[in-house]
Amino acid sequence: MEQALRDPFSASAIAPAKRKDPKVRRQMSGPALRAFLNVAEAWKLSIEAARGLLGWPPESTFFKYKTGEAGVLSYDTLMRISLVIGIYKDLHILYPDEGLADRWASLPNNNPLFGGRPAIVFMTEGGMDALYQVRRLLDARRGAWN
Repeated sequence: MEQALRDPFSASAIAPAKRKDPKVRRQMSGPALRAFLNVAEAWKLSIEAARGLLGWPPESTFFKYKTGEAGVLSYDTLMRISLVIGIYKDLHILYPDEGLADRWASLPNNNPLFGGRPAIVFMTEGGMDALYQVRRLLDARRGAWN
């Protein structure tokens, strides 16, 4: 409940009983996907990287997303998008230079979590758990709920 008060648009703010409800997910799908595509554009992600962050939807599905045909996204996809948006927000809080904030995911990173690789490689190869790890890392760096 406390999470819902902090971020009412987060996929995790959906009550567990409502997560299966296609009407709830349909209502969130379009705005969530538009926000994700804006982040992908700001980060200059390749199609493969963007698909990886979404959980590897088929290319044809991804191109439908790009034309605005979100349909009803799965709860898993909505969670992935929520995490990516949170990472984007964290980066823009941590790095006032917008260019650096948007390049961060593609830059080599010496944090042990990334092993010298860019965060985007870690996030696309590591799935949902990697997205959570990056979000927690950045939340900790910025003081969590500031």
